[in-house]
Amino acid sequence: MHQKLWNSIQLSLLAAGVVIAGGLWAFVELAEVARDAAPRSFDTDILLAFRVAGEPNNPIGPGWFEEAMRDITALGSAAVLIYITAVAIIYLCLIRRWGPALFVFASVAGAQVLSSLLKLGIDRPRPDLVSHLAQVQTMSFPSGHAMLAAVTYLTLGVVLARVVPGRATTVFVFFVAILTALLVGISRVYLGVHWPSDVLAGWSAGFAWATLCWVVSRYLLRPGEGTEDDMR
Repeated sequence: MHQKLWNSIQLSLLAAGVVIAGGLWAFVELAEVARDAAPRSFDTDILLAFRVAGEPNNPIGPGWFEEAMRDITALGSAAVLIYITAVAIIYLCLIRRWGPALFVFASVAGAQVLSSLLKLGIDRPRPDLVSHLAQVQTMSFPSGHAMLAAVTYLTLGVVLARVVPGRATTVFVFFVAILTALLVGISRVYLGVHWPSDVLAGWSAGFAWATLCWVVSRYLLRPGEGTEDDMR
C-alpha cells in the first residue's frame, strides 16, 4: 500500500516537472517572438481570423457574442480574481486551514507580481492591427488575464479537488479550471487586445507557476494543513 502511494507521488511529481519545464521552454520561445520588431504571421493570421474579412474593426459573430466575450474576459480581470481569491482565503481561515490559505495567497499574489515584472521586462506594445474592444492600460506580453486566470483557477482547483468525493469529480474540477483559463485567453484575442503569442505565453507561465506552487506546498505545509488527503 505504501509502495503504491509512493509510486503515485513520484508519478505526480514527474508530471509536474514536465508541466513546469514545458511551460518555461514555451515562454522563452514566445518571448523571442514578442521581441521581434514585426509580428509573426501566425499572430496576425489568428488575430484577423476573429474579424470580418477586410473589416479589422468588425469582430465576427453577432452582437451578443461580442458581449459574451467581454463577460468571459472579466473572469480573468484583477477585480474578479482578487474577489474570488479573497473569498477563498477567508473561508479557509474560518475553517482553520491556515496552510491552504497561505498556499492560495502565495500562489496568486506571486503570480501577480511575476506577471507585472514580465510585462516590464518584455515591454511589447498592444496589437494595432485591429481595433480594441476592451480597455487596456498595460503592456501586451504576456497576457496578464490568461496567466492570472490559469494560476487562480488551477490553485483553487487544487484546494477544491481535495474535498470533493470521487475521481470523476476531481477531474471535473480541473476540467472547469483549465477550460475557464482557456476561454479567458481566447477572449483576449477575440477582443483584439492581445496577440495570440501573448496569450500562449500567459498560459505557459501560469500553468508552470501554479504547478510549481503546488509542488512547493507539498513539502512546506505541515501535516494536517496540506492540500492533499488531509483535507478530505
